[in-house]
Amino acid sequence: MNPDLDKMTLKELRDLRAKLDRAINSFEDRKRREALAAIEEAAREHGFNLSELTGAKPRRSGTVAPKYVNPEDPTMTWTGRGRKPRWVQDSLEGGKQLDDLLI
Repeated sequence: MNPDLDKMTLKELRDLRAKLDRAINSFEDRKRREALAAIEEAAREHGFNLSELTGAKPRRSGTVAPKYVNPEDPTMTWTGRGRKPRWVQDSLEGGKQLDDLLI
């Protein structure tokens, strides 16, 4: 399959480029998955899992339950992680303690 690029329209050339980009990305993803599977298999053969060898922490999944609630609007909650919402900052500036906002 050797297309004559000189005889192709601009639209045909762009379509060909898009197909090539998809094929390249698909190939790279497939090779990356194969390499990862081979590495994980080699680690298992030696009695380890990959995270033990790399020192990577296992990923946590799921959501964190909220710990704090806005007393004026119970639909507004905060987990206690990340930046404090404005309602928490306002409550603290108003003299409340963080423990006063616990659920």
